[in-house]
Amino acid sequence: MASTPLLDGITVLDLASVGPAARTSRWLADYGATVVKVGPTPKLGGVQITPPFYAYAGHRDMQRAQFDLKADAGRDAFLRLAATADVVIESFRPGVVDRLGIGYSTVQALNPGVVYCSTTGYGQDGPYAQWAGHDINYLAVGGYLDCSGRDESGGPALPGATIGDGAGGGMQAVIAILAALVSRSTTGVGAYLDVSVADGVLSLMSLHLDEYLATGRVPAPRHDLLTGRFACYDVYPCRDGEWLAVGAIEPQFFANLCRALGCDQWIEHQNDDAVQDEIRGDFRTAFATRTRDEWVATLGPANTCVSAVASVPSVVDDPHFAARDTFSEAHDAQHGAFKQLGRVLAGMNRHQGVAEVRPGTVTDTGELLRGAGFDESEVAALLEEGVVA
Repeated sequence: MASTPLLDGITVLDLASVGPAARTSRWLADYGATVVKVGPTPKLGGVQITPPFYAYAGHRDMQRAQFDLKADAGRDAFLRLAATADVVIESFRPGVVDRLGIGYSTVQALNPGVVYCSTTGYGQDGPYAQWAGHDINYLAVGGYLDCSGRDESGGPALPGATIGDGAGGGMQAVIAILAALVSRSTTGVGAYLDVSVADGVLSLMSLHLDEYLATGRVPAPRHDLLTGRFACYDVYPCRDGEWLAVGAIEPQFFANLCRALGCDQWIEHQNDDAVQDEIRGDFRTAFATRTRDEWVATLGPANTCVSAVASVPSVVDDPHFAARDTFSEAHDAQHGAFKQLGRVLAGMNRHQGVAEVRPGTVTDTGELLRGAGFDESEVAALLEEGVVA
């Protein structure tokens, strides 16, 4: 990790409170960008739910500002900030920012180098553009749910994480923003980024989609190697009721696993469809003789691609993640000390002090406005009028 944060000197205005855009600004802040969370003034409220104090790492290392964007003075004050920002992120439905007078064309006229990122469920155009949705909806329309496992009723199993919001939306937005900043460094010209979570889910589904487009084969659970067609890529219960994940794709790893389980007879039959149920049966019988942790201790370092199916408490207590400084200390004025997930993506400084999580009612609006050139009387008037807070 470089001694200077990788995005030092980059200023981001984030108009979103939850979802993909909030994840985007979280990661940009972790990389060292100055992120300002822009929300409505208290009198306006908002459609989106208020996240709990610990969500999105409690918005550590961020500033907050509140504007009444429906008031001329509030909108103009926001545009003064946007005129010097490097990145603006918004997650309103298509057309809303233009009606508010803070859309890309308006901001770009004031700030030609701005990278303006709109994050929505389905993109800025297309038949679904105005539809409301959440993570499950984007995973559904992108084919992810249909290719996932099945629950007890035979329907698609709900995912254990917000894959669409995180990887389909937030990470897609981060990648696009960074690419636009690199381009701007040579051209001086910013960019408009239309980030669709549903499109991002398609990118995650590329192996299945490309297979269907090229061959006509329809992917489904147990359809191919990565969805459980073969015993070498599956989950198995152990004696204590805990589970193991087996990903022995390469023949040498599968052979190592078979030998360790006393199932040498299956080494040459890894991809033989006719005997997969028999292999699974023998694997289940073998795994049922020991506890999960006993198997992990034996098989983890033995080139078998076996790991524990860990619960969230187990993840937090995992010595591997502890050795990598994965979790950090934080403090909230109301809730006190607690731990949170630290900066875990590549290129970040994992060694950090106690992060201070500030209540959502505490803002930096006055300081930010003064930094944008407002004098004290202007700031006082805006606060008095209630168009900023």
